[in-house]
Amino acid sequence: MITHFFQGFDHILHEVALAVLPLIILFAAFQIFFLRLSLKKVWKMMFGITLTFFGLSFFLQGVGIGFFPAGQAIGEILGQNTRAWLYLPLIGLLFGFVVTFAEPAIRILNHEVEKVTAGSISSNILLFTLSIGVAVSIALSMIRIIVGIPLWMILVPGYLAAFSLVRFSKKRFITIAFDAGGVATGPMTVTFIMAIAVGVANVTEGRDPLLDGFGMISLVALTPILSVLFLGLLYSKKEDADRDYTKKSLQADHHNREKETSQ
Repeated sequence: MITHFFQGFDHILHEVALAVLPLIILFAAFQIFFLRLSLKKVWKMMFGITLTFFGLSFFLQGVGIGFFPAGQAIGEILGQNTRAWLYLPLIGLLFGFVVTFAEPAIRILNHEVEKVTAGSISSNILLFTLSIGVAVSIALSMIRIIVGIPLWMILVPGYLAAFSLVRFSKKRFITIAFDAGGVATGPMTVTFIMAIAVGVANVTEGRDPLLDGFGMISLVALTPILSVLFLGLLYSKKEDADRDYTKKSLQADHHNREKETSQ
């Protein structure tokens, strides 16, 4: 039983080693010529890299034996139901929202944004915003599979809307938005939700898993951009309202002082 779980694990170790090795070489070069960190810090970083190596290896092995088969099986079961058109978009909303909450890369992005902005952009608000964006993209993917909508009919208007919103958004939200689009397409979404979409397309009559099952990740990369840009517009309105309130308060205080002075 145990040997079955670790079948092909040597191949995973080889792939992860090839991915991590260039980073180790780059760090070693910077350490020798520029950083010159203490031996204690170097050992601490090497320990972290070792944990990363084994963590990625076990995660990818788990994806191969767990997430992919489970996601595809769930998709096939859902797609076979005669009322799939009714509840698949709702299930897509739920899965998209929950999976985004579990996405480690998004947690890191939210933490960094909150830290850099000194808490002015809350990590919780950003997490909910990205979760809603990904949920909408998964629901759209399910509708696209059921109806047979070409991918470009969603992507083109979506990116046109995104570039239109850029004109009215503040620079900090523009940069966060486009980073969020890439971060949202993390390992949880790709491994689990994409497998569900492929499974649904595989059992839906008239649908090609290669044409209709894939393409979901492009929507996942798009909708967080839109949701964060919308969040930026809301923040701008709130800041304008606070500024107007402060201005009116100062004017009222100034008027009261003049009135007291005249008396």
